[in-house]
Amino acid sequence: MASELVYTEVQAETLPAPAGSGPSDTQNGSPEHAPLFTPGDADNFRARWRDIQGQFVDEPRHAVEEANELVGRVIERLTDVFSKERGQLEQEWGQGKDVSTEDLRQALRRYRSFFDRLLSV
Repeated sequence: MASELVYTEVQAETLPAPAGSGPSDTQNGSPEHAPLFTPGDADNFRARWRDIQGQFVDEPRHAVEEANELVGRVIERLTDVFSKERGQLEQEWGQGKDVSTEDLRQALRRYRSFFDRLLSV
């Protein structure tokens, strides 16, 4: 049943600003706290969870096995999202030796936001 989920590409191009840091530190006009999953993905995960809970009465062991599989998929997706974000950050500052101090300062700010986001999960 878990294979019935349809996944769309996760948009994780921005990072939230750390709490108390002032104005948003995001790019491209995106919201300060970008969601980890698209609304469709989150809805699919929640619908699958409801299905699993509904199965528990008739097939408790199977429901727990399905829950384990679903949680594994969500963790894999989170790993993908955060790996892509880290790669984007590294690409921004690691392209050459002639990176200005200002570029490095901005990169460090984005890493701080990324770090805070990781710890908030």
